[in-house]
Amino acid sequence: MEDYLIGIGKRIKEIRKNNKKTINDIAMKAGVTAGLISRIENGRTIPSLPVFFKIVDSLETEMIDFFDGMPKVNGQNFLVSRKEDQTIIDKEDDAVGFTYNYIFSKQLNSVGFESVLLEVQPNSKREKVTTDAFEFKYILSGKCYYLIGDQEVLLNEGDSIFFDGRIPHVPINKGKISSKMLVVYFFI
Repeated sequence: MEDYLIGIGKRIKEIRKNNKKTINDIAMKAGVTAGLISRIENGRTIPSLPVFFKIVDSLETEMIDFFDGMPKVNGQNFLVSRKEDQTIIDKEDDAVGFTYNYIFSKQLNSVGFESVLLEVQPNSKREKVTTDAFEFKYILSGKCYYLIGDQEVLLNEGDSIFFDGRIPHVPINKGKISSKMLVVYFFI
């Protein structure tokens, strides 16, 4: 997971250099500091989703091209973030009662995105589908298996997954209670 996040910064740098743009060019167009762009490119920080939208837009590249140039993690077509791997983010020292739990960060182009709350009942049935979107799923409650292509991944409460929706996929609830998940579609 860490390698993939660092890879996002490397991919930004690669596209910027191929387009003969400076860090300052990208920063000005994205409305952020050159220092932030430098830290992102060098894997020292991860931008928020809105900032990443602006950065990718300033690179003048399409979402599909950005991610097609990314290496696959462990040769897989998806990323899984396990609950036990999540970390608490230190924020303002004077904030009391606020806990920021880093769940998952995959930023894409500003082509468009949609979020939904999906509930999958036990023994639900559906054929695999495809979407023209990258998909991010975060399991809010219960557990669910995801079939992506020929692979099956178990996702428990607190886990998340990110994959290319053009690969045929379907969630399967083999449990006895419903599974609820937050779904974000990043359209290509």
